Amino acid sequence: MVASLPVTDSIEALLGDEADYLLSYRAKVPRDLLHLPSPDHLDRVFVQSDRSPRVLRSLQQIYSTGRLANTGYVSILPVDQGVEHSAGASFAPNPIYFDSENIIKLAIEGGCNAVATTLGVLGSVARKYAHKIPFIAKINHNELLSFPNQFDQILFASVEQAWNLGAVAVGATIYFGSPESGRQIQEISGAFARAHELGMATILWCYLRNDVFKQDQDYHLAADLTGQANHLGVTIEADIIKQKLPEVNGGYKAIAKATGQSYGKTSDRVYSELTSDHPIDLTRYQVLNCYAGRIGLINSGGASGKNDFAEAIRTAVINKRAGGCGLISGRKTFQRSFEEGVKLFHKIQDVYLSHEVSIA
Repeated sequence: MVASLPVTDSIEALLGDEADYLLSYRAKVPRDLLHLPSPDHLDRVFVQSDRSPRVLRSLQQIYSTGRLANTGYVSILPVDQGVEHSAGASFAPNPIYFDSENIIKLAIEGGCNAVATTLGVLGSVARKYAHKIPFIAKINHNELLSFPNQFDQILFASVEQAWNLGAVAVGATIYFGSPESGRQIQEISGAFARAHELGMATILWCYLRNDVFKQDQDYHLAADLTGQANHLGVTIEADIIKQKLPEVNGGYKAIAKATGQSYGKTSDRVYSELTSDHPIDLTRYQVLNCYAGRIGLINSGGASGKNDFAEAIRTAVINKRAGGCGLISGRKTFQRSFEEGVKLFHKIQDVYLSHEVSIA
C-alpha cells in the first residue's frame, strides 16, 4: 500500500479561500451511516452480494492498480469524447491523442486504476496493453454527426466484444429524464446482466438530460435529481457510479414551479435534514443514494480551462470528504501536454493518499 501523503501547501493553495471551508466542514449526514472506501471494501461489501467470484476478481483488478492501489479509491482516465464531442473538438488541442496508444500510455504514466474508452481504442492496442492496465470498454455513446444533432446514447459495441478484447469492465451512460431513457435503461440493464455473467464489472455514467432541467439554474447538476439518477443506476446493478459534482439543489421543486405541473416525488427532509448548500453535503446525498456508499461514487466537475488543477483538486477534496471513492478525469488531462496530464493525475491522487483530507 502506498504511504499516505500530507496535505501539501500546493493543495491548500489551489483551494485558495475555500481551503478551510472544504477541509474543516462537518457534514449533516453522519459518516457512520455510510459504507466508506477502504482497502477491504470488496470484502466488506461485495462479498455478501450476488456478484460472482469472477466479477469480484475484475473489480479487485481495478482497485489494485495504479498509485491508489489497495486504498479503496480509484482514479480513472475516460476518453470517449472522440465520439461524444467529435474527434476534432476533443483532440485538436493535443493531436497526439488521435493515436489511440497515447491514451493508454497517459493512463499508465498517470498512475490510473483503469482506462475507460471506446471499443475501437481498446481493440486497436489490446494485445499490447490489456494485461498492463485494466480496460473498461464504454459500449454506448452519443453520436454527434447526424443533422440536426441528436442526444441519445446508442449501443456501439456488445458486451461480448468487450470481453473478447480483455476488458475487466463495461461502462455505459444513461440519459435519465430524456425521452429515450426508458429504452436506455432496458438496454443497459440487460448489458450489465450479461457482463456480470461473463465476470466483468459494470460502471454507469448516470447523467440527466432534458431541456426542462434548465431553469433559473442548471438543475442537471442538482443534488436531489442526480441523487435519484444514482439510485436508479445502482438498481440495475452498476458496481461503480459516475456522476457530475452537484452544484445546486431543489431540482424537483424548481421544475414543478417552472412548468406548473407536478414532477416526481421528494421529501422536505431531503432539504432540511439531509443536505445544505455546502458542496460536501450535496455530494454526500449522491453517495447516500448509492446504497449509502455500498456502490462507490466517482465524480467529475467543472469545465476544462486554465484553472484545471484548482478545479480538479477541489472536486477530489469534495468527493473524498463526502464519502466518494474517486475521480474520473478526461479532457482536463488529455487536452494539455502529456507531462501536464500526468502531473494533474498525480495531484488528484495525492488528495486520496492524504490522511489529512479526512471523511467529513
